[in-house]
Amino acid sequence: MDTEAAPVIRPRAATRALRRHGDLLTLAALLVLVFAAMSWWVPSGRFLRLANFEGQSFVAPELGLLAVATMAAMLTGGIDLSLIGVANLAGILAGLLFHWVAGVSRGPELAGLALPWVAAGVGCALLVGALAGVLNGLLIARLRITPILATIGTGQAFTGLALVLTGGPAIVGFPSGWQALGGGTPGGVAAPLWVLLGCALGVGVLLSRTVWGRTLTLIGSGARAAEFAGLRTVRATVLSYVLTGVLAAVAGVLLSARTNAAKSDYGTSYLLQAILVAVLAGTNPAGGRGSVPAVLLALCTLMLLSSGFQLMRFSNFLVDFIWGATLLGAMALGAVLRRGR
Repeated sequence: MDTEAAPVIRPRAATRALRRHGDLLTLAALLVLVFAAMSWWVPSGRFLRLANFEGQSFVAPELGLLAVATMAAMLTGGIDLSLIGVANLAGILAGLLFHWVAGVSRGPELAGLALPWVAAGVGCALLVGALAGVLNGLLIARLRITPILATIGTGQAFTGLALVLTGGPAIVGFPSGWQALGGGTPGGVAAPLWVLLGCALGVGVLLSRTVWGRTLTLIGSGARAAEFAGLRTVRATVLSYVLTGVLAAVAGVLLSARTNAAKSDYGTSYLLQAILVAVLAGTNPAGGRGSVPAVLLALCTLMLLSSGFQLMRFSNFLVDFIWGATLLGAMALGAVLRRGR
């Protein structure tokens, strides 16, 4: 009697799969380790309370969007240090639009503004992010300005423009529909978390399933070789910064919706943390390597650490030192591993 042959697991295939998903497995193990450590160290079981994780689900998506944007910029060997400026400017211009439509200078009267105007505010914020991305992309791809210098300059310009528009104080008061984006719970899940998952899925598909996404990886691996291969590197680079700008604008929408305010200096600590999440996820700062799922795992790990530090009442200065040291350690370890390969 003929019997079907048992499936054979080929060692080479298993090795290739392990290499492909090794970073994800490492990050998953690190996430479990951090969760176990915080559960043990934080006294009175406060870390394991459901309210703690629910609170993080409203805050983490803002950092997650910025981290995904940072990873996308690093794919080409660049970086976007203007993300916070873009996020705040997007939220401020949306707030000014609402105040202009309602004809008031105070926030409480804006709560009942119609949903079409809320959608217009979202569109305004996204347009700001896209235009900021075009500016960054042209400076870097066309004028050949070093990404770190170009985006530092534009970031300062965006922050300065936000200060001019507001005069310094925060714009307080947004429509209730806008606030629902940062504080609603559709399906029992925080609305910002839905936004993060949707954006992460879209960016993941763009980077892994499209010609443009593969072009970004090739540019990061070797920009000159990509040009000789006939790839449209300038267009691809500009579009990558348009993507980072739009993601920063979405983060600005969520931040202003959660706090019901927008100001030029909100979220300044996010920049270092976004870079840390991207590097911790295995993104190569020199370009050519990055993964959206890895960024999400690294984000969860960092948020668990941050939550544990807050519950243990760590000094903010000590936390900043830990983030900086972790960033240096992750970059050094990544360089050693790449050299080993």
